[in-house]
Amino acid sequence: MFFWFLALSFVLVALVFDSPALDYRMVMLGSVLPVVELLAGGPWALHTLLAPLVVLIAVMLVTRGRRLVRRRWLGLPIGLFLYLVLDGAWLRTELFWWPVFGAGVDSGDLPDFKPVATLIALELIGLAVGAWAVRRFGLTDRERLRLFYAQGRLDRSRMGRDRQR
Repeated sequence: MFFWFLALSFVLVALVFDSPALDYRMVMLGSVLPVVELLAGGPWALHTLLAPLVVLIAVMLVTRGRRLVRRRWLGLPIGLFLYLVLDGAWLRTELFWWPVFGAGVDSGDLPDFKPVATLIALELIGLAVGAWAVRRFGLTDRERLRLFYAQGRLDRSRMGRDRQR
């Protein structure tokens, strides 16, 4: 599941935070970063509540007094939190709350891989949500797309509270 995490994290944060200045690329990066652990034989720290909390605290401490830098990097822990929600990682109590229930992460804590049909359905949902987001946030426009690629930002006129209906 790749597009499921990318598209839904982007759309959820854009609709909830309604911020044109947040770096949505970092949100999307954070939402797929834990997948790398699975490819490397994980799950490890990125599948726990501890990882996004540590990253959030680090971002807040390192960027103190630098508002624009903070705004860019806050997307990373937000994406990590969203991965936990969208993956259902919170259903695996011992892994999610690690190291509260012990220091070891058992290989039995690997996520249950859903049937292939479910994985395909989730990816198709992710692609559909992504296509909707491209239209909703005007990313078919070359300048808006350039702003998104270069800075991770969305055009203010396409955001919820500022968007003319």
